[in-house]
Amino acid sequence: MSGGRRYVPVLVTSALALRIAARNPRFSGARYDRWQYPRPLHGRDSYGPAIAAGRGPAGGSHRVKVSSEQSTATPVAQLPPPGGTAGVIEIGDLTLENGARLPAVELLVQRWGELSPAMDNVVLIEHALTGDSHVVGEPDADHPQPGWWNGMIGPGAPIDTDEWCVVATNVLGGCQGSTGPGSPAPDGEPWGARFPEISIRDQVNAEVRLFDLLGIDRLAAAVGGSMGGMRVLEWMLCAPERLASALVLAVGARATADQIGTQTTQIAAITSDPDWQGGNYHGTGRAPMAGMGIARRIAHLTYRTEIELDSRFANSPQAGEDPWEGGRYAVQSYLEYQAEKLCKRFDPATYVLLSEAMNRHDIGRGRGGIEAAMARAEVPCIVGGIDSDRLYPLHTQRELAEGLVGCRHFEVIASRDGHDAFLTEAEAIGKLLTQTMGLARTHR
Repeated sequence: MSGGRRYVPVLVTSALALRIAARNPRFSGARYDRWQYPRPLHGRDSYGPAIAAGRGPAGGSHRVKVSSEQSTATPVAQLPPPGGTAGVIEIGDLTLENGARLPAVELLVQRWGELSPAMDNVVLIEHALTGDSHVVGEPDADHPQPGWWNGMIGPGAPIDTDEWCVVATNVLGGCQGSTGPGSPAPDGEPWGARFPEISIRDQVNAEVRLFDLLGIDRLAAAVGGSMGGMRVLEWMLCAPERLASALVLAVGARATADQIGTQTTQIAAITSDPDWQGGNYHGTGRAPMAGMGIARRIAHLTYRTEIELDSRFANSPQAGEDPWEGGRYAVQSYLEYQAEKLCKRFDPATYVLLSEAMNRHDIGRGRGGIEAAMARAEVPCIVGGIDSDRLYPLHTQRELAEGLVGCRHFEVIASRDGHDAFLTEAEAIGKLLTQTMGLARTHR
């Protein structure tokens, strides 16, 4: 490699994750033993009734709401209290990459850990497509599932909240408290199809504005996988002077033809549903949940691997059912179960909007190409890839590790879980987070 850059490819296997698994059962080996999945509900009213009625999937847990005007007096006081309490912060109007102006943007924020007197210990966690700011914690009124990275953040965890102040946002365009298609437009009606197209850079620019309003000039680290990794890469290029370190997981420098093909097929499944109604279904009592369920089933096949699915399900029928007589296969039941879970908590319009943003992902756009962009990315970082990832193949992370001038370490995670390994391989991910926090201490 040129320029004296160094990275060390390391193959990691999971064997010692008992402590983290105890924090989060999803990381235990028991996840391979769940063969029985209920038959999904059917009919318009069984899916996402809150979304169809014009309400977001997030309900009524304790939240605080502040405006950009309020934040001028004591900016950092507008952060929600530690412990995962959600706060909605208005960041003002935002000019998007395509020139459109989005008024009165709000971002939902959660925080764990105390801010240091120097305000130099903030770690930003970036969620993936169907994730949200509920990184850790138990299920609650807003989140029917536990935190998606339980065990990774907290006292004594790889990101130790006795040392670090962890902040997570619900992404711009999301459906868990931040401004998105289901949010009210200035006329009081849901944005729906009127919501402007956005990019990954727009999402990062919204977060930069958020930290401007909070008076936090520099982050100790930004961490994310998949779509979250896209935002970390854009942080490294949009605001490098404001970022001390980064961890980029399971993503590439741009969207590939395969990814765009897969994602546009999922979009078509949603927009072909008669209940899509041109994207203006909020408040009608009908929402394209059948289409989003199909999209989720397609997506989930790309998140896992052939060997893992076949080892779990093979060609077995679902218990008590016979595919020769209209019954389901076990893997079919599993995919329907995954779709059912998503349809209870996610907005199809957000799924379409964020999928389109991922299709546009290209760190080289407007920067002279990918190689030129990576040559400018000096933020100290770690890149992690998964050997079985068929959605974001390992060679795309290797390209990042070789091209990003700030890359200090490239790690290969051995897993049969495919793309989802950045959520399931506790030991490997915990190790990478620990290493990233070491970079943060050195460079903040």
